[in-house]
Amino acid sequence: MAMTDLLSAEEIKAAVGAFSAAESFCHKKFFEMVGLKKKSQEDVKKVFHILDKDRSGFIEEDELKFVLKGFTPNGRDLSDKETKTLLAAGDKDGDGKIGIDAYVCWVQKGN
Repeated sequence: MAMTDLLSAEEIKAAVGAFSAAESFCHKKFFEMVGLKKKSQEDVKKVFHILDKDRSGFIEEDELKFVLKGFTPNGRDLSDKETKTLLAAGDKDGDGKIGIDAYVCWVQKGN
């Protein structure tokens, strides 16, 4: 399954483009711009599985660094600072990874 099967290619391009500059990534704004906040829990879970490259059932720090590339191959890598900020925002239990239920809650509530 491709990201464009779930989200609009135009919204993906606009959202990724909005954060093309280094140190500009804001997950709350990105989730809204890319259209994830208005998707069903089932669709958000499908996006999670696309981003979970190693199929571990979690999105780990090394996968978060490439989160924009998960939406489009033209996305940039997040900086180490952006990656750590993103992980801290999504990792509510402090185990260094984001599980599927935490991801759904995080994306839909924007925390």
